[in-house]
Amino acid sequence: QVQLVESGGGSVQPGESLRLSCAASGSIVDFDAMYWFRRTPGKQRELVAKILRGGSAAYEDFAKGRFFISRNNNRRMVYLQMNTLTPEDSGVYMCGAGSRFTVQFWGQGTQVTVSS
Repeated sequence: QVQLVESGGGSVQPGESLRLSCAASGSIVDFDAMYWFRRTPGKQRELVAKILRGGSAAYEDFAKGRFFISRNNNRRMVYLQMNTLTPEDSGVYMCGAGSRFTVQFWGQGTQVTVSS
């Protein structure tokens, strides 16, 4: 069992950046992968990026080149650096922990709003 708490969301203008953080209550090396998902208006929850225990990362097409996932195992933290944000990136961003293909634990999420 692990609790995940996201932070770093907020309101920004198009083109700006945000860095989201996910703090875990326990060791994240216990999990094969850590994830960032998002739920945007009118869409179901979708994967943004995931990072494996060894540090390998994978991104959905919309995130490639703009978003960067990283982890600090010692601090039990996972981060999502988001650059060149657009209004379509607005939504609730959630952290997850689990196996390579399945999320077992979810955070509550942090709201990101991109608007001029």
